[in-house]
Amino acid sequence: MAEARTAIEESSAGKPEGEAITDPKSKAALVVVSLGADRASQIYKYLNEEDIEELTYEVAKLGKTSNSQVEATLDEFYKLCLTHKMMTDGGLDYARNVLEKAFGESTARNLLEKVSKTLQSKPFNFFMKGDPKALLSLLQNERPQVIALIMAYMDAQQAAQVLEQLPDEKRIATVESMARMDRVSPEAIAIVEEEMKRKFATIITSEDNMNLGGIDYVADMMNHIDRSSERKIFEELDKRNPELSQSIREKMFVFENILDMDDRSVQRFVRELDTKDVVYALKSASQEMRDIFFRNMSKRMADSVRGDLEITTNVRLKDAEEAQQRIVNIIRRLEEQGEVIIKKGEEDDNILV
Repeated sequence: MAEARTAIEESSAGKPEGEAITDPKSKAALVVVSLGADRASQIYKYLNEEDIEELTYEVAKLGKTSNSQVEATLDEFYKLCLTHKMMTDGGLDYARNVLEKAFGESTARNLLEKVSKTLQSKPFNFFMKGDPKALLSLLQNERPQVIALIMAYMDAQQAAQVLEQLPDEKRIATVESMARMDRVSPEAIAIVEEEMKRKFATIITSEDNMNLGGIDYVADMMNHIDRSSERKIFEELDKRNPELSQSIREKMFVFENILDMDDRSVQRFVRELDTKDVVYALKSASQEMRDIFFRNMSKRMADSVRGDLEITTNVRLKDAEEAQQRIVNIIRRLEEQGEVIIKKGEEDDNILV
């Protein structure tokens, strides 16, 4: 989603064809309108209030657009998203090679120039492709506040991989620092940069305060952590800072939250599951959890799972937790696609049927 936002902001170069839209703000509005309300709302979550107000104004005054304008704008948006992903995942040379083969040398050069400017200006960009183990060796001796600041610039999954490997005492302190983080001034970032420059050889510049960390980010990161590490972190956090622990839990979706899902949503995700994962996941689950699964399975699947539960023995807790995590990942994917409803914290959504 962050890549989508970046691509919207980068979509600024005009096209020579007749009536194509050249104003970047109008392009952003057109992309948002084309995505539809549900998907557009996901992008809005990553914008600050000023950007939301400006983008909403542009959407309101967009007016009628031709098919050619829509196609040209969405084509540019798609190419920028694709370029951004290839550069962050595979590097500049890889992206150039693929783009030149796909779109030609001129278009590839234009796309790479736009995306390169964004990547070069992103703080702590060095870490984006770093191996978690290598990053750990560099970060583990730093102060929790420094680790939290750097991890705030990583995507949630990469941050989770680093957090899993930190020593327990530093891991909890890092989570607390990240959760308390709100707006970080350019001066503070510059101080951290100066301290880390020798190790990471990167120069950070920033003109505006950046929204970093916070409860939402920590919850997203925790959603990517393995179940064993998640349990240990919350056990310690419950002792040290129960209020913060509860705030993070309320923003997360974990295996136990299946108990709060409606039957229709459970029926939907159960159809996607591997029977072996269900058996392993239910091996350590409560009877209430088993009941909600069996109630929403087909009779054939329920009979199969019950039989396998009886004959499956010596299941390691680690294997059961990994199966539960795979199920949770499927549920999260289906929620993003709008196919299931999950309740988090004290949210009170009114569903009209």
